[in-house]
Amino acid sequence: MTKPILPPATIGIIGGGQLGQMMALAAKPMGYRVIVLDPTPNAPAGQVADEQVIASYNDAAALTDLARRVDVLTYEFENVDLATLETLGTLTPLPQGTELLATTKNRLSEKRFLQSLNLPVTEFAEVKNVADLDAAVQQVKLPAILKTVEGGYDGHGQWDIPDREALAELVAHWDNDIEETLILEHRIDFDYEVSVMVTTDGTDTTRVWPMTVNEHHKHILRSSLADGQQSTHLQATVTDIAQKIAQAFNLKGVLGIEMFVKGDAIYINELAPRPHNSGHYSIEGTNVSQFEGHIRSITGLSIPEITLAAPSMMLNLLGETLVKAREAFVDHPEWHFHDYGKADIKPLRKMGHITVTGTEAINALKAWGMSNGAY
Repeated sequence: MTKPILPPATIGIIGGGQLGQMMALAAKPMGYRVIVLDPTPNAPAGQVADEQVIASYNDAAALTDLARRVDVLTYEFENVDLATLETLGTLTPLPQGTELLATTKNRLSEKRFLQSLNLPVTEFAEVKNVADLDAAVQQVKLPAILKTVEGGYDGHGQWDIPDREALAELVAHWDNDIEETLILEHRIDFDYEVSVMVTTDGTDTTRVWPMTVNEHHKHILRSSLADGQQSTHLQATVTDIAQKIAQAFNLKGVLGIEMFVKGDAIYINELAPRPHNSGHYSIEGTNVSQFEGHIRSITGLSIPEITLAAPSMMLNLLGETLVKAREAFVDHPEWHFHDYGKADIKPLRKMGHITVTGTEAINALKAWGMSNGAY
Protein backbone atom coordinates (compact mmCIF):
# COMPACT_ATOMS: atom_id res chain seq x y z
CA MET A 1 0.00 0.00 0.00
CA THR A 2 1.29 3.43 -0.97
CA LYS A 3 1.69 6.04 1.78
CA PRO A 4 -0.69 8.79 0.65
CA ILE A 5 0.38 12.33 -0.15
CA LEU A 6 -2.33 14.33 1.55
CA PRO A 7 -3.61 17.88 1.07
CA PRO A 8 -2.42 20.62 1.23
CA ALA A 9 0.52 19.06 -0.62
CA THR A 10 1.56 20.57 -3.96
CA ILE A 11 1.14 18.71 -7.25
CA GLY A 12 3.37 19.67 -10.18
CA ILE A 13 2.02 19.17 -13.70
CA ILE A 14 4.34 19.24 -16.72
CA GLY A 15 2.13 20.56 -19.52
CA GLY A 16 -0.52 23.24 -19.43
CA GLY A 17 -3.12 22.10 -21.94
CA GLN A 18 -6.69 21.01 -21.37
CA LEU A 19 -5.71 17.72 -19.74
CA GLY A 20 -3.61 19.59 -17.21
CA GLN A 21 -6.46 22.02 -16.73
CA MET A 22 -8.89 19.24 -15.86
CA MET A 23 -6.33 17.58 -13.60
CA ALA A 24 -5.97 20.87 -11.71
CA LEU A 25 -9.75 21.33 -11.54
CA ALA A 26 -9.99 17.87 -9.94
CA ALA A 27 -7.13 18.48 -7.51
CA LYS A 28 -8.13 21.91 -6.20
CA PRO A 29 -11.44 20.93 -4.48
CA MET A 30 -9.53 18.13 -2.75
CA GLY A 31 -7.28 20.73 -1.12
CA TYR A 32 -4.11 20.31 -3.18
CA ARG A 33 -2.01 23.18 -4.50
CA VAL A 34 -1.10 22.95 -8.18
CA ILE A 35 1.88 24.35 -10.07
CA VAL A 36 1.91 23.97 -13.85
CA LEU A 37 4.88 24.27 -16.22
CA ASP A 38 4.12 25.33 -19.79
CA PRO A 39 5.82 27.71 -22.25
CA THR A 40 2.58 29.49 -23.23
CA PRO A 41 1.57 32.33 -20.88
CA ASN A 42 -1.91 31.87 -19.40
CA ALA A 43 -2.11 28.30 -20.69
CA PRO A 44 -5.42 26.47 -20.06
CA ALA A 45 -4.05 24.70 -16.98
CA GLY A 46 -2.31 27.85 -15.77
CA GLN A 47 -5.66 29.65 -15.70
CA VAL A 48 -6.94 27.39 -12.90
CA ALA A 49 -3.70 26.42 -11.10
CA ASP A 50 -2.17 28.21 -8.12
CA GLU A 51 0.84 29.07 -10.22
CA GLN A 52 2.25 28.65 -13.72
CA VAL A 53 5.95 28.41 -14.48
CA ILE A 54 6.42 29.81 -17.98
CA ALA A 55 9.27 27.77 -19.41
CA SER A 56 9.96 25.35 -22.25
CA TYR A 57 9.76 21.62 -21.67
CA ASN A 58 13.51 21.27 -22.24
CA ASP A 59 14.43 23.98 -19.72
CA ALA A 60 16.33 21.78 -17.27
CA ALA A 61 16.73 24.53 -14.66
CA ALA A 62 13.00 25.35 -14.63
CA LEU A 63 12.00 21.68 -14.47
CA THR A 64 14.44 21.06 -11.64
CA ASP A 65 13.09 24.05 -9.74
CA LEU A 66 9.53 22.78 -10.28
CA ALA A 67 10.44 19.32 -8.95
CA ARG A 68 12.00 20.79 -5.81
CA ARG A 69 8.91 22.90 -5.09
CA VAL A 70 6.28 20.15 -5.34
CA ASP A 71 5.41 17.03 -3.34
CA VAL A 72 4.51 14.88 -6.35
CA LEU A 73 5.02 15.29 -10.09
CA THR A 74 2.95 14.23 -13.08
CA TYR A 75 2.67 15.02 -16.80
CA GLU A 76 -0.23 15.61 -19.16
CA PHE A 77 1.33 14.69 -22.52
CA GLU A 78 3.73 12.06 -23.85
CA ASN A 79 6.47 14.11 -25.47
CA VAL A 80 8.45 14.66 -22.30
CA ASP A 81 12.18 13.92 -22.38
CA LEU A 82 12.73 10.59 -20.60
CA ALA A 83 16.21 11.39 -19.29
CA THR A 84 14.93 14.63 -17.79
CA LEU A 85 12.00 12.83 -16.16
CA GLU A 86 14.34 10.25 -14.63
CA THR A 87 16.40 13.05 -13.11
CA LEU A 88 13.31 14.80 -11.77
CA GLY A 89 12.18 11.52 -10.23
CA THR A 90 15.23 11.59 -7.97
CA LEU A 91 14.14 14.97 -6.59
CA THR A 92 10.45 14.34 -5.93
CA PRO A 93 8.02 11.42 -6.28
CA LEU A 94 7.09 10.62 -9.90
CA PRO A 95 4.56 7.80 -9.35
CA GLN A 96 4.08 7.10 -13.07
CA GLY A 97 7.80 6.48 -13.44
CA THR A 98 9.39 6.34 -16.89
CA GLU A 99 8.86 2.72 -18.01
CA LEU A 100 5.25 3.36 -19.05
CA LEU A 101 6.21 6.49 -20.98
CA ALA A 102 9.22 4.85 -22.63
CA THR A 103 7.07 1.96 -23.84
CA THR A 104 4.12 4.02 -25.09
CA LYS A 105 6.22 6.75 -26.74
CA ASN A 106 7.35 4.24 -29.36
CA ARG A 107 4.75 2.35 -31.41
CA LEU A 108 7.07 -0.60 -31.98
CA SER A 109 7.93 -1.03 -28.32
CA GLU A 110 4.25 -0.62 -27.44
CA LYS A 111 3.14 -3.34 -29.89
CA ARG A 112 5.91 -5.67 -28.76
CA PHE A 113 4.99 -5.11 -25.12
CA LEU A 114 1.36 -6.01 -25.82
CA GLN A 115 2.46 -9.10 -27.75
CA SER A 116 4.55 -10.19 -24.77
CA LEU A 117 1.36 -10.21 -22.68
CA ASN A 118 -0.43 -12.29 -25.36
CA LEU A 119 -2.83 -9.43 -25.95
CA PRO A 120 -4.36 -8.93 -29.41
CA VAL A 121 -2.77 -6.43 -31.81
CA THR A 122 -2.92 -6.09 -35.57
CA GLU A 123 -0.09 -7.51 -37.69
CA PHE A 124 2.87 -5.10 -37.82
CA ALA A 125 6.47 -4.83 -39.03
CA GLU A 126 9.44 -2.54 -38.52
CA VAL A 127 10.46 -0.36 -41.50
CA LYS A 128 13.88 1.32 -41.60
CA ASN A 129 14.16 2.04 -45.32
CA VAL A 130 12.36 1.59 -48.64
CA ALA A 131 13.71 -1.96 -49.03
CA ASP A 132 12.23 -2.87 -45.64
CA LEU A 133 8.88 -1.48 -46.77
CA ASP A 134 8.51 -4.03 -49.56
CA ALA A 135 9.36 -6.91 -47.20
CA ALA A 136 7.02 -5.50 -44.55
CA VAL A 137 4.13 -5.41 -47.02
CA GLN A 138 4.73 -9.08 -47.78
CA GLN A 139 4.37 -9.84 -44.07
CA VAL A 140 1.62 -7.41 -43.04
CA LYS A 141 -0.47 -7.47 -46.24
CA LEU A 142 -2.44 -4.57 -47.68
CA PRO A 143 -4.34 -2.46 -46.85
CA ALA A 144 -1.91 -1.03 -44.33
CA ILE A 145 -0.85 2.19 -42.64
CA LEU A 146 2.76 3.36 -42.40
CA LYS A 147 3.41 5.41 -39.26
CA THR A 148 6.24 7.17 -37.52
CA VAL A 149 7.10 5.28 -34.35
CA GLU A 150 7.17 8.47 -32.28
CA GLY A 151 5.45 11.84 -32.26
CA GLY A 152 2.40 11.18 -34.45
CA TYR A 153 -1.05 12.32 -33.34
CA ASP A 154 -4.49 12.96 -34.85
CA GLY A 155 -3.41 11.46 -38.17
CA HIS A 156 -0.07 13.28 -38.41
CA GLY A 157 2.91 11.10 -39.31
CA GLN A 158 0.80 8.50 -41.12
CA TRP A 159 0.60 7.28 -44.72
CA ASP A 160 -2.36 5.22 -45.85
CA ILE A 161 -1.49 2.36 -48.24
CA PRO A 162 -4.78 0.86 -49.43
CA ASP A 163 -3.39 -1.01 -52.44
CA ARG A 164 -0.37 -1.74 -54.66
CA GLU A 165 -0.90 1.45 -56.65
CA ALA A 166 -0.64 3.56 -53.50
CA LEU A 167 2.42 1.56 -52.43
CA ALA A 168 4.14 2.24 -55.77
CA GLU A 169 3.36 5.96 -55.44
CA LEU A 170 4.82 6.06 -51.95
CA VAL A 171 7.97 4.19 -53.01
CA ALA A 172 8.41 6.48 -56.03
CA HIS A 173 8.42 9.52 -53.77
CA TRP A 174 10.29 7.94 -50.86
CA ASP A 175 12.46 10.44 -49.03
CA ASN A 176 15.89 8.81 -48.81
CA ASP A 177 16.79 11.24 -46.04
CA ILE A 178 14.31 9.55 -43.71
CA GLU A 179 16.41 8.25 -40.85
CA GLU A 180 13.72 7.49 -38.29
CA THR A 181 12.29 4.02 -37.88
CA LEU A 182 8.71 3.53 -39.08
CA ILE A 183 6.09 0.88 -38.40
CA LEU A 184 3.76 -0.71 -40.92
CA GLU A 185 0.45 -1.88 -39.46
CA HIS A 186 -2.25 -3.89 -41.19
CA ARG A 187 -5.34 -1.72 -41.51
CA ILE A 188 -8.32 -3.44 -39.96
CA ASP A 189 -11.74 -2.93 -41.50
CA PHE A 190 -13.17 -2.67 -38.00
CA ASP A 191 -16.81 -2.27 -37.04
CA TYR A 192 -16.17 0.45 -34.45
CA GLU A 193 -13.58 1.75 -32.00
CA VAL A 194 -13.85 1.55 -28.22
CA SER A 195 -11.68 2.90 -25.47
CA VAL A 196 -11.34 2.49 -21.74
CA MET A 197 -9.50 4.28 -18.92
CA VAL A 198 -7.79 2.36 -16.14
CA THR A 199 -5.71 3.13 -13.07
CA THR A 200 -4.48 1.58 -9.84
CA ASP A 201 -5.12 3.30 -6.53
CA GLY A 202 -3.15 3.58 -3.31
CA THR A 203 -4.33 0.17 -2.12
CA ASP A 204 -3.13 -1.43 -5.39
CA THR A 205 -6.73 -1.95 -6.49
CA THR A 206 -7.27 -1.65 -10.25
CA ARG A 207 -10.17 0.56 -11.28
CA VAL A 208 -11.60 0.56 -14.81
CA TRP A 209 -13.96 3.22 -16.19
CA PRO A 210 -16.98 2.28 -18.35
CA MET A 211 -16.09 1.65 -21.98
CA THR A 212 -16.87 4.25 -24.64
CA VAL A 213 -17.69 3.84 -28.33
CA ASN A 214 -15.85 6.50 -30.32
CA GLU A 215 -16.49 8.26 -33.62
CA HIS A 216 -13.65 9.84 -35.61
CA HIS A 217 -13.44 12.06 -38.68
CA LYS A 218 -10.15 12.87 -40.41
CA HIS A 219 -8.32 10.89 -37.70
CA ILE A 220 -9.63 13.18 -34.94
CA LEU A 221 -11.98 12.03 -32.19
CA ARG A 222 -15.36 13.71 -32.57
CA SER A 223 -17.53 11.98 -29.96
CA SER A 224 -17.49 9.29 -27.29
CA LEU A 225 -20.55 7.47 -26.01
CA ALA A 226 -20.73 5.53 -22.74
CA ASP A 227 -24.12 3.84 -22.51
CA GLY A 228 -23.36 0.29 -21.39
CA GLN A 229 -25.25 -1.15 -24.37
CA GLN A 230 -22.43 -3.33 -25.69
CA SER A 231 -22.43 -7.07 -25.06
CA THR A 232 -21.49 -8.35 -21.63
CA HIS A 233 -18.77 -10.44 -23.29
CA LEU A 234 -17.19 -7.40 -24.97
CA GLN A 235 -17.29 -5.31 -21.80
CA ALA A 236 -15.75 -8.14 -19.79
CA THR A 237 -13.00 -8.69 -22.38
CA VAL A 238 -12.13 -4.98 -22.50
CA THR A 239 -12.02 -4.81 -18.70
CA ASP A 240 -9.78 -7.88 -18.56
CA ILE A 241 -7.38 -6.36 -21.10
CA ALA A 242 -7.23 -3.11 -19.12
CA GLN A 243 -6.52 -4.95 -15.87
CA LYS A 244 -3.73 -7.04 -17.42
CA ILE A 245 -2.01 -3.96 -18.85
CA ALA A 246 -2.34 -2.03 -15.58
CA GLN A 247 -0.86 -4.91 -13.58
CA ALA A 248 2.00 -5.43 -16.04
CA PHE A 249 3.03 -1.78 -15.71
CA ASN A 250 2.39 -1.56 -11.96
CA LEU A 251 0.34 1.39 -13.15
CA LYS A 252 0.03 4.71 -11.36
CA GLY A 253 -1.97 7.49 -12.96
CA VAL A 254 -4.61 6.98 -15.63
CA LEU A 255 -3.90 5.02 -18.81
CA GLY A 256 -6.13 5.26 -21.89
CA ILE A 257 -6.50 2.20 -24.13
CA GLU A 258 -7.96 2.42 -27.65
CA MET A 259 -9.23 -0.79 -29.29
CA PHE A 260 -10.81 -1.82 -32.57
CA VAL A 261 -13.77 -4.20 -32.57
CA LYS A 262 -14.46 -6.43 -35.58
CA GLY A 263 -17.15 -9.01 -35.00
CA ASP A 264 -16.14 -10.88 -31.87
CA ALA A 265 -12.46 -9.91 -32.23
CA ILE A 266 -10.71 -7.05 -30.43
CA TYR A 267 -7.39 -5.44 -31.44
CA ILE A 268 -5.54 -2.98 -29.22
CA ASN A 269 -4.65 0.08 -31.28
CA GLU A 270 -2.91 2.47 -28.93
CA LEU A 271 -2.05 3.28 -25.32
CA ALA A 272 -2.07 6.80 -23.87
CA PRO A 273 -0.14 7.13 -20.56
CA ARG A 274 -2.41 9.85 -19.19
CA PRO A 275 -6.10 10.80 -19.11
CA HIS A 276 -7.58 10.60 -22.60
CA ASN A 277 -9.97 12.67 -24.68
CA SER A 278 -12.48 9.81 -24.85
CA GLY A 279 -12.70 9.74 -21.06
CA HIS A 280 -13.87 13.35 -20.66
CA TYR A 281 -17.48 12.18 -20.32
CA SER A 282 -16.53 10.83 -16.88
CA ILE A 283 -16.49 14.31 -15.31
CA GLU A 284 -20.29 14.28 -15.32
CA GLY A 285 -21.03 10.67 -16.24
CA THR A 286 -19.34 8.67 -13.48
CA ASN A 287 -19.01 8.88 -9.71
CA VAL A 288 -15.25 9.53 -10.03
CA SER A 289 -13.89 11.28 -13.12
CA GLN A 290 -10.76 10.07 -14.87
CA PHE A 291 -9.06 13.26 -13.66
CA GLU A 292 -9.95 12.77 -10.01
CA GLY A 293 -8.91 9.14 -10.45
CA HIS A 294 -5.54 10.28 -11.83
CA ILE A 295 -4.98 12.62 -8.88
CA ARG A 296 -6.05 9.96 -6.37
CA SER A 297 -3.74 7.41 -7.98
CA ILE A 298 -0.59 9.56 -8.05
CA THR A 299 -1.16 10.73 -4.47
CA GLY A 300 -1.82 7.21 -3.18
CA LEU A 301 -5.46 7.61 -2.23
CA SER A 302 -8.07 4.89 -2.60
CA ILE A 303 -10.66 4.96 -5.41
CA PRO A 304 -14.15 3.43 -5.14
CA GLU A 305 -15.53 1.14 -7.84
CA ILE A 306 -16.30 3.29 -10.88
CA THR A 307 -19.98 3.41 -11.84
CA LEU A 308 -21.85 5.06 -14.71
CA ALA A 309 -24.51 7.40 -13.34
CA ALA A 310 -26.41 7.56 -16.65
CA PRO A 311 -25.76 7.06 -20.37
CA SER A 312 -23.31 9.84 -21.29
CA MET A 313 -21.88 11.39 -24.43
CA MET A 314 -18.96 13.73 -25.02
CA LEU A 315 -18.79 15.88 -28.17
CA ASN A 316 -15.50 17.56 -29.08
CA LEU A 317 -15.59 21.21 -30.12
CA LEU A 318 -12.99 21.73 -32.82
CA GLY A 319 -11.98 25.11 -34.24
CA GLU A 320 -14.87 27.47 -34.96
CA THR A 321 -17.39 24.92 -33.66
CA LEU A 322 -16.56 26.34 -30.24
CA VAL A 323 -17.97 29.72 -31.31
CA LYS A 324 -21.19 28.09 -32.49
CA ALA A 325 -21.47 26.22 -29.21
CA ARG A 326 -20.94 29.38 -27.17
CA GLU A 327 -23.80 31.02 -29.03
CA ALA A 328 -26.07 27.98 -28.62
CA PHE A 329 -25.23 27.36 -24.96
CA VAL A 330 -27.98 29.68 -23.71
CA ASP A 331 -30.59 27.42 -25.32
CA HIS A 332 -29.19 24.17 -23.91
CA PRO A 333 -29.35 24.00 -20.12
CA GLU A 334 -28.71 20.26 -20.38
CA TRP A 335 -25.19 20.86 -21.71
CA HIS A 336 -22.14 20.53 -19.47
CA PHE A 337 -20.06 23.04 -21.39
CA HIS A 338 -16.25 22.97 -21.22
CA ASP A 339 -14.30 25.80 -22.86
CA TYR A 340 -10.57 25.19 -22.49
CA GLY A 341 -9.71 28.88 -22.70
CA LYS A 342 -7.18 28.59 -25.53
CA ALA A 343 -6.08 31.93 -26.92
CA ASP A 344 -6.23 31.07 -30.62
CA ILE A 345 -8.98 29.25 -32.48
CA LYS A 346 -7.48 27.08 -35.22
CA PRO A 347 -9.15 24.63 -37.61
CA LEU A 348 -9.45 21.12 -36.15
CA ARG A 349 -7.86 22.25 -32.88
CA LYS A 350 -9.54 20.89 -29.75
CA MET A 351 -11.05 24.00 -28.17
CA GLY A 352 -13.54 22.47 -25.75
CA HIS A 353 -16.19 19.79 -25.34
CA ILE A 354 -19.80 19.26 -24.34
CA THR A 355 -21.06 16.40 -22.21
CA VAL A 356 -24.68 15.39 -21.73
CA THR A 357 -26.33 12.60 -19.76
CA GLY A 358 -29.52 10.73 -20.57
CA THR A 359 -30.74 9.28 -23.86
CA GLU A 360 -32.88 12.26 -24.87
CA ALA A 361 -30.06 14.73 -24.35
CA ILE A 362 -27.62 12.43 -26.19
CA ASN A 363 -29.86 12.28 -29.26
CA ALA A 364 -30.29 16.06 -29.20
CA LEU A 365 -26.54 16.65 -28.94
CA LYS A 366 -25.85 14.28 -31.84
CA ALA A 367 -28.36 16.23 -33.96
CA TRP A 368 -26.80 19.57 -32.97
CA GLY A 369 -23.33 18.28 -33.76
CA MET A 370 -24.36 16.98 -37.18
CA SER A 371 -25.97 20.30 -38.14
CA ASN A 372 -23.11 22.44 -36.84
CA GLY A 373 -20.08 20.77 -38.36
CA ALA A 374 -18.91 18.88 -35.27
CA TYR A 375 -18.68 15.63 -37.30
